[in-house]
Amino acid sequence: MAERFSLKDHLFNADTVALLGGQFAAAGVFRADPFVRDVMARMPPLELMARIQMIADVLADHLPRDFLAAADAISAALPPPLDPRLSDDDFGHFIHAPLGVFVENHGLEDHRDRSLDLLAEITQRFSMEFSIRAFLNRWPDATLARMQDWAGHDHYHLRRLVSEGTRPRLPWGRAIRLDPAQTLPLLDRLHGDDTRFVTRSVANHLNDLTRKTPDLVIARLQAWQDTGAQAADELAWMRKHALRNLVKAGHRGAMQHLGYGVEVPVTLSQFAITPVVARGQAAEIALTLTVPQDAPLVVDYIIDFVKADGATAPKVFKLKTFAAKADKPVTLTKRHLFKDGASTFTLYPGLHRMHVQVNGQIVGAQNFTLT
Repeated sequence: MAERFSLKDHLFNADTVALLGGQFAAAGVFRADPFVRDVMARMPPLELMARIQMIADVLADHLPRDFLAAADAISAALPPPLDPRLSDDDFGHFIHAPLGVFVENHGLEDHRDRSLDLLAEITQRFSMEFSIRAFLNRWPDATLARMQDWAGHDHYHLRRLVSEGTRPRLPWGRAIRLDPAQTLPLLDRLHGDDTRFVTRSVANHLNDLTRKTPDLVIARLQAWQDTGAQAADELAWMRKHALRNLVKAGHRGAMQHLGYGVEVPVTLSQFAITPVVARGQAAEIALTLTVPQDAPLVVDYIIDFVKADGATAPKVFKLKTFAAKADKPVTLTKRHLFKDGASTFTLYPGLHRMHVQVNGQIVGAQNFTLT
């Protein structure tokens, strides 16, 4: 049996730790071998985020005790910045994440400005979106003011940090206490960026905001559309990406903003799903839709999953987005795998219900049994 992939071991291992130690050694800061030995002695039982903290702690044992001297040592050891000519998916090396944690641990209180300077350097090698949040909580005004400068920086990784670091619901990130009124002016500057790495972050930031302020997000997207600062195709992608959760939820304002008519009459003439499905198996879904006029349609299906207590919880799945022609039936099919044993979602047997949602409207439903 093949070994299960381990993200923590892929990112943090003897080779990657040696890479980091070697960079400090090449800069004349400390010898690599003792550093690697100290890290590897403590690493095996730790999970991913704990490994980052541990490496930061070991760094503190090897770097100068004075933070300003340690900051200079880190700057000297950094590899060249990531290629600013690229436009996407150049994440850098995760082994540099502990550098940001070291800055949080030792520079947050007494060396704010030097710490922010250093995070700006490090993020051009690996994103400091997690570490910057400590500064947003402790020094919100000063950090946001610095971000206004970073939003116009030549290096797109630093511009992305402005959006990604202030996201309300950053995965793995600590909570931050910011109001949209504080962060939206930054996004106003970034939404016209010519780098997808940045505009994806802006869209993800807006998607986070839709959980609490959907109308504010839609209004901002409309304002950006009116200004014309971003290429039409890129802004169209951003709008869809930013509103994806609202579209799944059938939000009328999001549908209308994206051009999906919420009043379009839709006829569901056929709808079938495998009546009995075993966990670990796939259900066959087929449905036929007809509209009386040409219209763009976004078709989702919603499954009311049975929970451990017998109640149900809905989960939305994408089916298809397309331009329908008047009075021309369109048949859509899909196989839905009910994957059993997933670590994030447990399947329970019982009577389930599937709904078909078109442009935010529920147009039909069908029961099936999961065994």
